[in-house]
Formats: sequence, C-alpha cells, structure tokens
Amino acid sequence: MSVFLGHLRRVLPGSAKRSSAGSGGPRSEDHQEHREPAQPRAGRVRRPQRLSSLLSARSVAGEVFLLQLVVVVLLVAAAVVALVVQARSDAMLDARHRTLAAAGTFAESPGIVAALRSPNPSALLQPSAQAARKIAGVDGINVYTLDGRTITHSDPRQIGKHVVGPFSKAAAGTSFTETFEGSLGQSVVSAVPVKDSEDRVIAVVASPVTVQNVQSMVNRQLPVVIGTAALVLALSAGGTALVSRRLLRRTHGLGPAEMTRMYEHHDAVLHAVREGVLIIGGGGRLLLANDEARRLLDLPADAEGRPVTDLGLEEEIAASIASGRSATDELHVAADRLLAVNIRPTAPFGQAGTVVTLRDTTELRALSGRAEVAHERLKLLYDAGVRIGTTLDVSRTAGELAEVAVPRFADIASVDLLDPVLHGDEPPEPGTEMRRTAVVAAQEPHPLYEVGELIRFVPTSPMAIGVAGEHAVRVADLRVTREWMAQDPVRSRRMLEQGVHSVIAVPLRARGVLLGMAGFWRVDSSPAFEEEDVSFAEELTARAALSIDNARRFTREHTMAVTLQRSLLPRGVPDQSAVEVAHRYLPAQAGVGGDWFDVIPLPGARVALVVGDVVGHGLHAAATMGRLRTAMHNFSTLDLPADELLSHLDELVAHIDTDEGAVEQEWQGLTGATCLCAVYDSVSGQVTAATAGHPGLAVVHPDGTVSFPELPVSPPLGLGAGLPMETASLTVPEGAQLVLFTDGLLESRDRDVDAGLAVLGAALAGPAGSPEETCAAVIDAMLPSGQSDDIALLVARTRRLDPERIAEWDVASDPAAVSPVRNACARRLAEWGLEDIAFTTELILSELITNAVRYGTQPIRVRLLYDRSLVCEVSDGSSTSPHLRRAEATDEGGRGLFLVAQFAERWGTRYTARGKIIWSEQALHAEPTAGEDLGAALLAAWDDEAF
Repeated sequence: MSVFLGHLRRVLPGSAKRSSAGSGGPRSEDHQEHREPAQPRAGRVRRPQRLSSLLSARSVAGEVFLLQLVVVVLLVAAAVVALVVQARSDAMLDARHRTLAAAGTFAESPGIVAALRSPNPSALLQPSAQAARKIAGVDGINVYTLDGRTITHSDPRQIGKHVVGPFSKAAAGTSFTETFEGSLGQSVVSAVPVKDSEDRVIAVVASPVTVQNVQSMVNRQLPVVIGTAALVLALSAGGTALVSRRLLRRTHGLGPAEMTRMYEHHDAVLHAVREGVLIIGGGGRLLLANDEARRLLDLPADAEGRPVTDLGLEEEIAASIASGRSATDELHVAADRLLAVNIRPTAPFGQAGTVVTLRDTTELRALSGRAEVAHERLKLLYDAGVRIGTTLDVSRTAGELAEVAVPRFADIASVDLLDPVLHGDEPPEPGTEMRRTAVVAAQEPHPLYEVGELIRFVPTSPMAIGVAGEHAVRVADLRVTREWMAQDPVRSRRMLEQGVHSVIAVPLRARGVLLGMAGFWRVDSSPAFEEEDVSFAEELTARAALSIDNARRFTREHTMAVTLQRSLLPRGVPDQSAVEVAHRYLPAQAGVGGDWFDVIPLPGARVALVVGDVVGHGLHAAATMGRLRTAMHNFSTLDLPADELLSHLDELVAHIDTDEGAVEQEWQGLTGATCLCAVYDSVSGQVTAATAGHPGLAVVHPDGTVSFPELPVSPPLGLGAGLPMETASLTVPEGAQLVLFTDGLLESRDRDVDAGLAVLGAALAGPAGSPEETCAAVIDAMLPSGQSDDIALLVARTRRLDPERIAEWDVASDPAAVSPVRNACARRLAEWGLEDIAFTTELILSELITNAVRYGTQPIRVRLLYDRSLVCEVSDGSSTSPHLRRAEATDEGGRGLFLVAQFAERWGTRYTARGKIIWSEQALHAEPTAGEDLGAALLAAWDDEAF
C-alpha cells in the first residue's frame, strides 16, 4: 500500500515536480503481459501387471481399487468446488478493498480540493484520475460534485454529465462499498467523500470494478486449481493402484467367494491327507501342523508357535526338521514309528521357512535290507552303462566288464571271447574254444587262466554247459560238485585251496550271436550266488555284449577302411626330375580319415604337387578320398593349369552330390573336401598354386628362411557354385623346398591354426636338409598328443633343368622357314648325343611346325627339352585345337598328327594365356631303327584295310 500511495502522490496535482520525475514509473496492469500458470504435469502411473484383474470387480483387489478410486474422485471434486468458491469470494473481497483504497487515496490526495475549486477542475483532475486508475488496477476513478455532475470519468465523454447514483451516504460524509448495475454492467463500487479543510463534503470520489474483471481474475487461477486437482487425483489413483496391486498379488486375483472356497479346500485337504504336514517359520518355530502330523509326532495341543526343539521330539528328527535344509525321504525313528521325512524351503512361494511332510514307513523296515541290495544292483547297472564301452576296442571293453563286476558283485571276473571276435570278424558257429581276454580279481594272485591263453572248455565245465544251453549256469558250491574239475584238475584244486567256491557262467550274446563267455566267481567269506543273482548277471553281461559287438564291428570297419585307404594312397613317388620328394601320412587315432597327397608328372619338365582333405573318418572318407585322387589324375592328363584342375574337381564333386544325393537318401555328400594344387615348372622355376578351402603351402628358401605365400582362397570343393578358381604365381630358386600339408598338422586341442603356423615355421627354419630330414623334423615338432585327425605332409625340393639342355628357335610364318629350324634341331640333337632319334624327331617337328605355320598365328616358337625324355614343343598364338584322325584315300593331307602319334610316346596340347603349345615326348633311345619304324608307319597309314 505504501508503494501505491507513493505512485499516487507523484501523479496528483500539486506534486508536479515529483510527477515529472516519476513519469517513467511502472506500466499499468492493462499493458502488462500476464502469463497463465502452467498446469502441473501429472506423473505417469506405472501400469500394473494384470490390469484386467485389477479393474475387475470380481476380485477382492478390484473391489478395493474401485471403491478407493470413487472416494478419491469425490474428495478431489469437492476440494475443487470449494477452492473455486473460495477463490471467487476472495476475489470479490479483494475488489471491495481495492476500490475503497483507490477512492479513499484519491479523495485524500494533496491538491484535490484546490483543483475542485479551480475554474476547470476536469482539466486538472482527469489526467491524475486516469493515471491513478491504472496504478490501482480499477475500472475507473470518477469524481462527482454533490449535485451529480461528473468531473472525471474513465470515459471522457461522460465528463460534465449529471448522473444519478447511490452516493447519498458519501455526500453525507460516509464512505461505503456496494454492488450495483451501472453503465459498465454489474460492478463493485466504493464511494468516498472529499472534504475541505473545514470538514465539509465538497465532492464524491467513486472507484468501480466490474464483476466481469473480478471473474477473469478467478478464471486465471482456475488452471492452477484444476491442474493441482488433477495431480492430486493422479497421485491418489497411483497410490491406490499400488496398494490394490499389492493386494492383488497377495490374493492372486481371487474374489471373496473364491477365497472362502480356497481356504475351505485348504483346510479340508490339510487335515484329511494321510501325510503329516508341518510349516516351520524362519526362526525354527512351528507355524502350522495338521492332524496327521500331530498323531505321528504326538504333538502337544499348544505346539503351534513354539520352537521345534521344545516339542519333546527325538533329538535326531527335531534337529533335522529345524535345520531348514532340503531332504528327500530321510528315515527317522519317532517313538515306535519309522518316518520318511521330506523337507522343502517355502521360498520363493512364501516367506522364509520350510514345509515338512511325514509318512509312516514302519511296514517298510523289514524290506529295507532287500531294498538296499536292489538299489546297489541298480546303481551297479547304471555304472556299467557308463563305464563299459568307453572305447571301441574289443579287449578293453571286455576288461571294463570285469572291472565293473569286481568287487561289487564278484570277487573274480573273467571274460573269454572267440578268436574271430577279437579280430573283428563275424563270429563262427558256437564253439567251446575261446581266448581269455580279461581277468580282474579283488586279490592277486588269482588261480584262473591268464589273459591271452587259448582255452578249450570240456563239456562238463560251466562254460561249455552255458554255450550248449544258451543260458546262464550257476554252481552254488564248487566244493560239492566235481565235474567241472575235469577242465584242469591241478588248477581246479588250486582254485579250491584259494577259496573259490561259487560261479556263474553267462554267455555273451549280441544280436543272436555268441561272442564268448563271462565268468563271475566268489571267494572265501563272500556268500554263494543265489538264484536272483543269475538274472542280474545276465542283465549285466547283456549290456556288455552289445558294447563288445559294437567294438567288434568297428574293428572290422576300421580294418576295411585301413585296407581301402592303403590301396588308394600312392605307394611310391613316380620318377621325375623336377623335384625331390618326401612324404608322411599319419592316420588319426580314432580311425582312418580322408587326407591324401599326390605327385603327378606333367609334360614340359613340370610336376603337380597335390594335397587334399576329406572331412570325416571311416570307409566313406576313404572312398571319397580315392574318388578325388583318381579324378585329379584323370584331369591332369588334360594338361590344365592348377586353377582349372580344381574347377573341374569342384564341378565333379557338385555333380556327385546332386546325382547320388537324389538317389540315395543316406548319401552324406562330398562338400567337406578341400584341396591344394601347386604346379612347378623346372625350366622357369615358377610355382603356380590354387587352393579350394585348404591351407596354403610353405616355402623354405635355400638360406633357411621360411615364408607362407598368400594364396587366393576359394570355397571348398562342391561349394564353388561354378565360380572360377584363382591362382598365385611365384618363382623359387633351385634347392628351395615346397611344403604342403593338411590342417591336422596345425590344429589340435592345445593350439589353433595361427599357433600351429608359428610352430611349423620354427620347425622349417634353419639350414635346409633333405626332404626326408625335413619331414622328420616337422613331425617331431608338430605331432599333437592325442591326435584326433589324420595328417598328410609332402615336402618337395626343387630342381632346375640345365640351360644347356634347353633349345629354342623363333619361326617365321613361311613354309620355307621349316627346313632351317629342322636342320638346327638336328644339329642340337647331335650335340646332345641323340642321333638315334634325330630322324623321327625331325619328322615330328616338321609336321608340328608346318601345322603351326599353316594354321597358327605369330609368335611361333620351337623348344626342345632334354630331360628323362626328349620333349618337343611348338607354340603359336592361336587357340585352335588339332585333332587326330585317319585321312581318306583321296585326301592329300591330314596324316601329320597320325605320324606324330605313331612315333612319339605321348603328345598333347597345352593352352597358355597367349595361345597354345603342341608337345610330344620321345624316349631317348628308340629300339627299332628310324627307317624301319617310319616305313612301317607309312605303310600302315596307306593300308587299304586301315581306311
């Protein structure tokens, strides 16, 4: 109020100096920018689980939630109404106070009396009244004379007019405030008299505020009120939902009727069941006991709520119940009863504690001994299933049977097998001649036959009787019967002296075939075998017989696979001059695999080094390896580059998978095969290598350094999908070693491929020895323990063809150029001491060069290679392929290649990046003379019957 009076004094007449100084006062509320208070953002209520159950009136939680929600809504609505009514009342009261203060302040302001008595009071007071109205926030400050003439008014057009208003009280000198209908509508107006110095009323100051403005003030507060109410409603609803949700979890969504029925059923089941039920709290106190538990334990009437240890129970059962640990069918004695006790924790289904159930098993006490024996037998059968057949070795499996039986069933166990079974063959007709395969005794030495002895059982022995009758034979007391002693009287007496007194002989049969016999013997104080022991012995040997037969079948398959693989792997290295070769093949311990290697001589003093791997073991892997090796040999006769060789092999594997997989449902496919092919040219020293999913090769240089050239890796064979293979070429010096290997050399359980490459590099580094020494060093350093995969290793030391044994000439595209080249070749052959084959060589070269000049394109070159044989090569720039045929009688030509085929050991065509090479090989020393050979060939070419 003091601030308001200060502003008012600065704008009234008589305070001109102060008003000029205060002209920059604060702006009127009519021009102030009012911002609506932001509604409070309602907090997000987390959607409870099982909302449908929470909103359903069928459950207790749903009923509570809906009732609380209705109460909250009613309370919030009542609070909002009360706040709105209170806000309106406060606003009207504030309007009355504001108008009264504004009118009174203006009526008491200095200079107002002088202004009223001036000649033109409106001119003096109207500006001050307007300024005061804005400061006070009222709709007007109007000054009227006592006769009702308007001096100042919020509407300047009303100045000078007479009005009739309720100002009689103010004219009488009394201030008042009331609500009336005026020109601005329903308003709240306050009237204050203006008195002179003699306390006479000379004018009336009225200050109105319309009810509409008052209502707008209330409306500006409504968003805050409503937002606050919404927030309160949301918080209350959220809290109610949380409480109801907790109640929902506690009641599991059940309704009142369902809860009543559930507890009735609970009581009925709890007290009607024929098992004792105890619920023990976390502190070891008894929370609940049904009638059966009270009867079995003879509990006192006030047992619930007391510690279990204070209920007068036997110490052992009380400690077990109060321990809180889990237990299943523990036997405890309570008075004269034998109780089976089960203990389970109540968490996470309830509060911490345990539930104990009790069963009266007094009647089972008499059977406990036999049950224990039966349990031990079942456990022994389970152990037999786990321990017998861990390997696929026949002898070891027989030994495992004996080890399982001793000492838990017998004191001595023996296993005798037919000889063919030990070798993996099909068992012959049942016989009594068997070989002792395993003997296990609880105490050594034992008096039975030793392992490895061949035994011929006499007809009166338990073993022979079991073979003849095809059933188990039990001799309860060997000391009473004497027929069995005919087998070996001396050994039989020694057996009796050492306490052997009872035996069960059981035939080992699998799939209807007799494999051998198992004998179980008891010694000294051990009880004699009973009739029920026979069935157990038969069950034990039946399980072992299947494992022995599986081992026998595996032995047969392994033998067949080894035989097949040895017949498919190369038995030796072919004669060739390009490389010096050494190799190793180590089969896996688990059986035969599919690793293979090959050395294939190629025309032109070249050699192909091949290493492959077929995933898997057994006959399938060995047969697959043989097919791939044969295919590689066949494809190599086409004299193709390494990448094309692998492409053809990949296409073959894909066709095999497609064709045989469609016919035979059990076909496993060849898609697990990889291959590495490296072609070495001893003339240029160049190595061209390609790989199909196989590890690359290693190069050991003459100085001892080792490198692993990076090769473009293509997919494994059968997965290339017709994509071209890629090759890499490198030139190696003479004496370098090319090392090719399979992944079994690198990988093991102890190291990965990268670690294996590091070890291999270390084993190859150093002064280079012979290929045999390199193979031995690599195997010593790399062979993994417990080898699970087979290993193939191929080491080739490179050689170079002596340049003095290489001759080359360029040939012009002119038939006249054939003769000079032929003569030059004859002279070179004479220098090499090959005059005996010079004539046939000239004939071959004449035909090949003539064909190249006539049908080929430049460049045309002739090359002679003097190696183990004489190689003649004629290359040109065309890709046309020559064909061998028989010329007709009327043809003038067409006999050239026929003559080449007659005089050369081999001939063929090899395509290059710039054309082709037609080559031929001749033995260095021909047996028939050149003239006789030529004449016979010409006569054969023109024989009428040949056409």
